[in-house]
Amino acid sequence: MLGLLLCAGSAAAADRSAASVPPIRFGILPIGSAAESLEQWRPLLDDLQKRLGRRVTTVSASSYAGLSDAIGAQRVDVAFLSGKLAVEAVSHQHMQVFAQFVRNDGAKGNVAMLVVRSDSSIHSLDDLLAAQGHWRYARSEHLSVTGYTAPEAYVFAPHGLNSDTFFGSVRVGDHQSNLLAVVNREVDVASSNNPDMDLFRRNFPQEAAQLKVIWRSSLIPSGVLVLREGMPESLRRQLADFLLAYGKGSGEAGVRERASLARIPDLGGFASENNHVLQPFVDMQYTLLRQQAEHGQWVSPQARQARLAQIEKDYRHASQPLLSH
Repeated sequence: MLGLLLCAGSAAAADRSAASVPPIRFGILPIGSAAESLEQWRPLLDDLQKRLGRRVTTVSASSYAGLSDAIGAQRVDVAFLSGKLAVEAVSHQHMQVFAQFVRNDGAKGNVAMLVVRSDSSIHSLDDLLAAQGHWRYARSEHLSVTGYTAPEAYVFAPHGLNSDTFFGSVRVGDHQSNLLAVVNREVDVASSNNPDMDLFRRNFPQEAAQLKVIWRSSLIPSGVLVLREGMPESLRRQLADFLLAYGKGSGEAGVRERASLARIPDLGGFASENNHVLQPFVDMQYTLLRQQAEHGQWVSPQARQARLAQIEKDYRHASQPLLSH
């Protein structure tokens, strides 16, 4: 499994009498590195452990595929996921959405970006698209919404392009290393998003000053929290109640919880949601696949039509589970 880390939460915080009770396994999609994400989430998860009197272990992966594999193997009970991973988890891995991230500015979404060096000869999207085969690109895995699907669906596919063949070279990595690659002139352009750009500015302020954004998407719904369907209903309710209320209290406890939330880039809290919040991600993937099929080269009109029919069928199949909860 790619880069999977499994580590116990703070043992000192757990009730020793509950040691024989199976832990709650919390899956974390990394913003930045996997180790950095674990540190960001640790105060919140320590509070969860204290509230439930039950151990909380963390499952973090250095890749989207690694976390998806852990969920598919039923090694995760509750998880923070991006939209595309959440669609897979809900459609095929027995998970349900119960909350959505709310940014600290109140927005329930993020923005995908394409980023270059400030001194780059790429001044605009038109400059980028005018030189096929010339530029070097750094992007995220195919399961990343802001790092792959959004730029592909809204920038490249509408022009009949595929980033994997448009660029002179393509490297795949996490957002932070991709941004560093732009700064270090190892690539010419990278995909990113506003939470990772904000994190990069905090971690590397001098390097961040050397970057500029040449494209921003419209608002893309934030990541979500999902729960495993097979968990006892009482435990599911406890988890949901705790996380939905976290950081919303008054007094000293509320202040401390909001400080814990602030450790996670741009997170202001959680809002109650269900599977239907994932529909925009299914729609985005559908748009991308249709555009690729319409602009693609086919051995016959019948082959093209068959592909379009399959895309329609897959879209209806993917949308169905999002209507059921």
